[in-house]
Amino acid sequence: MSVASATRQPTARNLRRFIAHLRIKAKGQSFLFTLIAVVALAAFLSPLLRSASVSLKSPGQLSQLGSPLYPADPVTFVYQGHSYDVYEVPLPDGSTHELALVNKGRTSSQFVDPANTAAGLVTWQGSWRALANAWTFAPHLENYSNVWNLIDYPRLLFNTIALALLGMVGVLSSCILVAYGFSRFRFPGRNALFVVLIATIFLPTLVTLIPTYTVWVKLGVVGSQSGFLPWAPLLVPAFFANAYDVFLLRQYFLTIPREMDEAAAMDGAGPFRTLISVIIPQSWPAIIAVGIFHFVYSWNNYLEPSIYLANRQDLAPLAVGLAAFTGVHSTQPSLIQAGTVMTLVIPVAAFLLFQRFFTRGLVITGVDK
Repeated sequence: MSVASATRQPTARNLRRFIAHLRIKAKGQSFLFTLIAVVALAAFLSPLLRSASVSLKSPGQLSQLGSPLYPADPVTFVYQGHSYDVYEVPLPDGSTHELALVNKGRTSSQFVDPANTAAGLVTWQGSWRALANAWTFAPHLENYSNVWNLIDYPRLLFNTIALALLGMVGVLSSCILVAYGFSRFRFPGRNALFVVLIATIFLPTLVTLIPTYTVWVKLGVVGSQSGFLPWAPLLVPAFFANAYDVFLLRQYFLTIPREMDEAAAMDGAGPFRTLISVIIPQSWPAIIAVGIFHFVYSWNNYLEPSIYLANRQDLAPLAVGLAAFTGVHSTQPSLIQAGTVMTLVIPVAAFLLFQRFFTRGLVITGVDK
C-alpha cells in the first residue's frame, strides 16, 4: 500500500464519522423541535378538549368526585329485580373485581358478582364508602339536542351566518377597491392619506362606540321593529374599508408586477377591468385570508350585537344567545359547553378548508415593499 493511499483511508473514515455525527445531531434537533411543538399544541388544545369532554358528560358525573375525565356513567347491575351500584372491590388475594353492592354496612358489606350470581353474596370487610365506582364509557349526545331546542339554535345560527357572510362581502368589496387605489394609483397626498388610514388601527373601539351609537339612535335604527333594520349598525360599517384589511391587501397587490397592468392596458383594459381580470385572480390567498379574518371576527363578535340588538333577540347572533343561555343555565355546565362546541364547528371547518390559502396569504402580505 502506498503512503498516499494509507493517508487517504483515515481521512475518508473520519469524514464518514463526521457526516454520521451531523446526521445524528440533526435527528436529535428535529426530535426535540417536534417534542416541543407537540407539547405546545397539547397545551393549546387542552381547553378545547376539556370543553368537548364536559359537553358529553351527565350532570351526575360532573357532581361526583373521582369520576373519570372521559364521559361515563356509573355501572349498575340488576339483581333479584333491584338495581345496585357496581364498585371496584379489592379482594384478599390482591386482585380487584367489579362487584355490585347489595347490602351496605359500616364495617362489612355484602356484594354479588355480576359475572357469577350463582355464587351468591360475598361479604367484604371494610367501609364501602372508600370504594371507587365502576364506570362505563357513555357519551351523552342528548346534551347537544337539548341546546339545539332550548335556545332556538337554528335561528341563532342563521343570524350569525347571515351577519358574517354579508359583512364579509362588504369588507372584501370595499377593502379591495381601497387597497387597489393605494397600490396602483398615484395621486397627491397618497402616502399621507395612507398613514392616516393606518393610524386608525390604534384607535380603540370603545372611543367611537358611544358617538356611533348616538348616530344610529338619531337615525331611528336602534330598537326598530321593522324587519332586519337593526342589523344596519353591524353591516353598514363593513362596507367602508377598515385599515387592517386594506393594509394586508395592499401589501399583496404590491407583489404583483406592474408590467401585467401595462399589458392589460395595451389590450384595452381600463383600471376596473384590470382589477377584475388581473389583480383579483392572482390575489385569492390574501382575499381568502381577509375573508376568514372578518368571518371569525363577526362570528365571535359580542359587544356590538349585544348593544344594538338588545330589544330584538330574534335577530341576535350566537354569541349573544349563548351568553343569555349561560346566565339561565349556569348550573348545567354540560349544556353550556355543548353550545360552545357547536358554535366552534363552522369557524374551525372554514379555517381547515382554506388553511393553505390562508397561510400563503399571511406570508406574502408580510413581504416588505
